Amino acid sequence: MKITAAITGIGGYVPDYVLTNDELSHMVDTTDQWIVEHTGIRERRILKEKGKGVSEMGAKAVAQLLEKTNTSPADINLLICPTVTADMVFPSTSCIICDKIGITNAFAFDINAGCSGFLYGLTIAKNFIENGTCKKVIVVANEKMSSITDYSDRKSCPLFGDGAAAVLVEPNYDGLGIQDVILYANGSGAQYLYQKAGGSMYPPTEETVRNHEHFICQDGPNVYKHAVTNMSAATDLLLERNHLTSETIDYFIAHQANLRIIDSVRNRMGLDEQKVLINIDKRGNTSAASVPLVLWDFEKRFKKGDNIVIATFGAGFTWGAMYYKWVY
Repeated sequence: MKITAAITGIGGYVPDYVLTNDELSHMVDTTDQWIVEHTGIRERRILKEKGKGVSEMGAKAVAQLLEKTNTSPADINLLICPTVTADMVFPSTSCIICDKIGITNAFAFDINAGCSGFLYGLTIAKNFIENGTCKKVIVVANEKMSSITDYSDRKSCPLFGDGAAAVLVEPNYDGLGIQDVILYANGSGAQYLYQKAGGSMYPPTEETVRNHEHFICQDGPNVYKHAVTNMSAATDLLLERNHLTSETIDYFIAHQANLRIIDSVRNRMGLDEQKVLINIDKRGNTSAASVPLVLWDFEKRFKKGDNIVIATFGAGFTWGAMYYKWVY
């Protein structure tokens, strides 16, 4: 009997502090109207407590997931943590989360695929499930984007928020779950979206801090162009080889980077607006956490057998698309 990998539960967490567009307008030269018109974002959540890293949110998302699915930490075989804002360079945030939750019988690792991290992580989980190596895998995407956001940069600071979401991935024998996935990477796009300092090329110095080189640097127009083109191409190929049409898709979830990007991809697909799930207005761009946070926010809307198409694009560049059939 063929095994497919399926999401059997979702947990999530966002910080209590809400950073509104109005508050941002007192920090930099911007307005609520400008931010909404250009991005679709009205507010975002920020983890403000001192000394709290991204694992704080990831652990809470995993704890909620285990409780919702009545799963013991001892039963988890693998934990994958997509993030670009790890607690530390090492050890991995995945190991820290395992320790906080009491997961002691698993192996764990982080992956950095930018905003495509969840799709990459879910694909890795799929392979471990389908080859029989693991029975229960957690993918917990968590980002503290506020830690690398320059709040003196009016172009980038309205975009990003903090949050975490975790999924449990298990074998399915009914043909549901992950049906197909397409992933790509092209390093020539690194020049358009990156954090210059903090790695081995430019270790931290007084100069790198003074020059604001530990924050996100983004060439917005180039990122926009590549995001729309590449997500659309990956999605078109996915639909073609799985004989899907705009009529047979129940829901479309794109990385929540910018409402204009999402609308452009939707229009190219010829998809009804009601089928596109959006939470960017409340969450902002949470990088790798954005897609699973959409799943968490809209979980109650899904029905068994629903056809869901997911598309992502992130730093690297990395991008891809997935065809998923809902399980519960």
